Amino acid sequence: MDADIDAGALRVVETLRRAGFQALLAGGCVRDLALGRVPKDWDVATDAGPEEVAALFEHTVPVGAQFGISLVVLDEGDYEVARFRSDGPYRDSRRPASIEPADARADAARRDFTINGLFYDPESGELLDYVGGQQDLDDKVIRAIGDPAARFAEDHLRLLRTVRFAARLGFTIEPETWDALCVQAESIADVSAERIRDELTLLLTEGGAVYGLRLLDQSGLLQAVLPEVAAMRGVPQEAEFHPEGDVWTHVQLLFEHLDEPSAELAWSALLHDIGKPSTMVRAERIRFHGHDAVGAEMAAAICGRLRMSNEARRVIGTLVAEHMRISHVRQMRPSTLMRLLREPHFHELLELHRADCLASHGKLDLYEFCQEQLAALKKEHLRPPALLTGSDLIAMGFTPGPLFREILAAVEDAQLEGQLDSYRAALRFVQRKFCAEPAA
Repeated sequence: MDADIDAGALRVVETLRRAGFQALLAGGCVRDLALGRVPKDWDVATDAGPEEVAALFEHTVPVGAQFGISLVVLDEGDYEVARFRSDGPYRDSRRPASIEPADARADAARRDFTINGLFYDPESGELLDYVGGQQDLDDKVIRAIGDPAARFAEDHLRLLRTVRFAARLGFTIEPETWDALCVQAESIADVSAERIRDELTLLLTEGGAVYGLRLLDQSGLLQAVLPEVAAMRGVPQEAEFHPEGDVWTHVQLLFEHLDEPSAELAWSALLHDIGKPSTMVRAERIRFHGHDAVGAEMAAAICGRLRMSNEARRVIGTLVAEHMRISHVRQMRPSTLMRLLREPHFHELLELHRADCLASHGKLDLYEFCQEQLAALKKEHLRPPALLTGSDLIAMGFTPGPLFREILAAVEDAQLEGQLDSYRAALRFVQRKFCAEPAA
């Protein structure tokens, strides 16, 4: 295996070995190296305990000392160093009640999947495989180590991790592992909201989200973690606008047209039509009256349940609530259009619109119109200097209050539409429209 090893990871391994300890690269970084991918993180497994690791490096953090885990902080980055161990029984479906120091073979046996149970010796170039991980990499298979039911019972988050790795790598899930996953799917409800949120976010943003969403649905995990999303399955849409099929099919296809989306954009894509099941009416054709507003409320509830940050909730709620606005851009007043174009998350809104169109009727004329408008407008056109301030209004005889915002917005609208271009013109506009007399 040709490997370009991170300099900091090499330094950690070499330092441990010079002190007489064993040290190997472990887990995900070995998997990625074997697949020719660039690892995101570099983990080291060793027979040194946390105290011994701390004595060898200037800056370490005991991130899981009770499990033999330290974080070594170097100029090159942060490196997790874990002691070889075997695990006792799991009593909380997350962590072992006890651990024992062990060798590399026993350490590999307690890990989740064969492809994550590999070790690599950067000095000799030897790949150490005690669990059949190399063969499963070659066969593109996700397989639990040992008894799949036992692996999932130890940590229910592994149910979601199975799907995420399959989606990210484009691998199939080995039949016994898949069967055990489906049997235990409802157990995912025992996992903390934060862990579920983070795992789902990775699934939606790492690549292969379409495949991942299909596996979530087929396994029962989707119903267990996001029943509101599962409810989109089978909800029909008008073939004229949505030849692709029902709402759930549309949402899945949308992810084929997102390239490395932000977490907020990915969640907005997943939830943008979540209001359709509860708003569907059949008249002369199928309609979803107010599904954007209803969907925004539902998205807010889901984001709260998953304990997302306030900023993430705000952005996702805004994108879901406004995902239909671009359909009206040609009818907007110039000032309304420019206000839309300059909104902080307009580019994500536009990207959501583009993917939404490509996953349905395929028409991008409004997307292209917005791109043309953005290209034609300079920054000073979108955000021109204010012609009037609150102090100017007070000087004109107005009393501070809610009317201030209305007046200043009206002045800016007229300015954006090219009706006003000077302080004096703005004063006359306010006097004419709001009947104010200059202050004495």
